[in-house]
Amino acid sequence: MKINLQDLILNIKDIKVGQKILLSGNIYTARDAAHKRIVDILNKGEELPIDLKNSVIYYCGPTPTKPGEIVGSCGPTTSSRMDVYTPRILKEGVKVLIGKGTRSESAVKSLKENNAVYLVATGGVGALISKRVKKSELLVFEDLGPESIYRFEVEDMPLIVAIDSFGNNIFNKIVL
Repeated sequence: MKINLQDLILNIKDIKVGQKILLSGNIYTARDAAHKRIVDILNKGEELPIDLKNSVIYYCGPTPTKPGEIVGSCGPTTSSRMDVYTPRILKEGVKVLIGKGTRSESAVKSLKENNAVYLVATGGVGALISKRVKKSELLVFEDLGPESIYRFEVEDMPLIVAIDSFGNNIFNKIVL
C-alpha cells in the first residue's frame, strides 16, 4: 500500500500489524548518540533544534555519499538500542519509528500510549533503500558524523508494520 506520511499520521489507527507499505515523505535519521543528545536536551528543559511533533525517526546512520549520489547506503540499525530513549522521544510527538528487530515491552507500551507505530525495514538492503531517498539534508549534531540527524525525503520506502498503535506486535505472532 502506498501512503504518504501525512495520511499515515491522520489514519494511524487504520495501520495494522503485518501490513506492507511504501512510505513517502520527510523523515529524520537518528541513532544512539543522537537519541541520547535529544533526551539530554529535553531533560535540561531546553528547546530541541528540530520539531518532533508528527515526525518519523529512522534508526539509520548513512554511509558517506559517493559523487553523483544523494546519500550513501542507509539501512536500518537495531532498534532495541533506542528503547531506553523511546518513551521520552514519543512524548515529544514522534508518530513513526523505523528500524529493524524486536522492541522491549516498555517501548511497545509507549507506542500504544502515544498512538504511534513501529515499522521495520529489511536489514541488509541499505543500498536499495538509498535509491528511495530523493533528498538528504544534514540538520543537526554534525559532530556525530554518521549519527548526525539528517532529513530524508523518501519516496516509496518499503516497510512492514511491526507494531501498530494498538500494541499488536508482529514479533509475537506467526505471520505466513
